Amino acid sequence: MSSVHIASPLRDYTRGAATVAAEGSTVAELLADLERRYPGMRFRMIDEQQRIRPHIRIFVATREIRDLQQPVAPQEPVHLLCALSGG
Repeated sequence: MSSVHIASPLRDYTRGAATVAAEGSTVAELLADLERRYPGMRFRMIDEQQRIRPHIRIFVATREIRDLQQPVAPQEPVHLLCALSGG
């Protein structure tokens, strides 16, 4: 089980929780577990072509992840971040 740190724009899905637990041996499995627990959340991060949306950054420990098949070790922290934009 990994601790997943949730960016504030995504916390509506987690009922305001900043950190939640999720299971998975890859980023894709972990996001699928989050989707089961918090329906609709995955679509905000992953597009129809199964790619990470441009404004989303996913870190496993200190490594930025761009491939959903990247492994996640048990108890490795995951950070879901949203880029800010505007002017």
